[in-house]
Amino acid sequence: MSVFRSERVAFEGARGQSLAARLEVPLGTVRATAIFAHCFTCGKDIAAAARISRGLAAEGIQVLRFDFTGLGHSEGEFGNTNFTSNVDDLVAAAQWLRAEHMAPSLLIGHSLGGSAVLAAAHHIRDLRAVCTIGAPVEPDHVGRLFRQLEGDAPSQSEVEVDIAGRSFRMRRDFLDDIAEHSDEVARERIRDLGLPLLILHAPEDEIVSIEHAAHIYRRARHPKSFISLAGADHLLTKPADAAWVASLVAAWVQRVLPEQEAIEPAPHGKVTVSSLPSGEWYFDGRVGGRFLQHVEAGAHRFVADEPRDVGGDDRGPTPYDLLLAGLGTCTSMTLHMYARRKKWPLETVRVEVEHERVHAEDCEDCEKGARVERIVRRIRLEGELDDAQRARLLEIADRCPVHRTLESHPKIVTDLDSAAVPGNAEA
Repeated sequence: MSVFRSERVAFEGARGQSLAARLEVPLGTVRATAIFAHCFTCGKDIAAAARISRGLAAEGIQVLRFDFTGLGHSEGEFGNTNFTSNVDDLVAAAQWLRAEHMAPSLLIGHSLGGSAVLAAAHHIRDLRAVCTIGAPVEPDHVGRLFRQLEGDAPSQSEVEVDIAGRSFRMRRDFLDDIAEHSDEVARERIRDLGLPLLILHAPEDEIVSIEHAAHIYRRARHPKSFISLAGADHLLTKPADAAWVASLVAAWVQRVLPEQEAIEPAPHGKVTVSSLPSGEWYFDGRVGGRFLQHVEAGAHRFVADEPRDVGGDDRGPTPYDLLLAGLGTCTSMTLHMYARRKKWPLETVRVEVEHERVHAEDCEDCEKGARVERIVRRIRLEGELDDAQRARLLEIADRCPVHRTLESHPKIVTDLDSAAVPGNAEA
């Protein structure tokens, strides 16, 4: 699981209004960049959108989710928008990402947002894949739902409807616009998509029936995939269902998208540690705590933390755990290397390492009354070794490079990074 941060951002929508957005940014290498289009009349902060976006960010996928014009914290009047303007907002989001961060390679749309991404995909260059979740095969599914509820009263300029327990009013202009995106138009868009397509849909969906997924699948050309979200509802209200969707999409992305050019890893012997401020960074779906640290060691990424009894969240090894792990792994590697060179039958090595603070009385060379640091290492050797071989391997354990470094009392030189100094010309 990757560490990621959640940023509040804004960009200019298709009609000039400022659109409020969230950008989930993985720390380290970004596997892909996605735009998430939320369901009809929802917003970027609906539970499903937030959980799926953060789940993808935890898998190394950068995700932008935003409020369409007139919704959530975005500017504009929702009553003056329509399906076409939503598609245009998606294209504007892609242009902003390309200019400010990384061009999107993936579009994800939930419900009517799924219809929107199928339409917008034809207008976004560099796109490599599309995913729909509980999406209608064509957007006029919503329009027909309105007309069924309202009796298709053409004289009314506005209609009031209730969907999934939510009541709201829509202008007739919206229905007229959405009717233009007919089944035939939608069929052509799906057929001519020319990109890998993942279709996710729940058989129990009471808002958009599973038949819509079947129609999308039949019309799409390969490569295409369908996965049934059995047990989920339309809005993916259960946290486990949203997490499931995120894991499915992440696995699919790894399969269908070519790997991005790998970032040159740091050289061995250099480790970078970054603190994760609370409220900005997330790990394992939770906000970063007081001590959580992100560690980069070559091409490897992991976190370090402190136990709960000292104020940490216990989400990773402690600094002393890492120190002891360095000694233990180096010991085991050294013993195996020596045994292989000697062709000795060493099978496995188990090293237990503990850090202790003891009174000086336990140390012959220490000042009386003082407390000293002591590392205790217990080594278990498995294999058909004789006593002489075991004794020799115990001697070799003291020659592992990390052991020698710890006993040599290395001098630690601390410098201030000039680029981090406020006002520095190099910053």
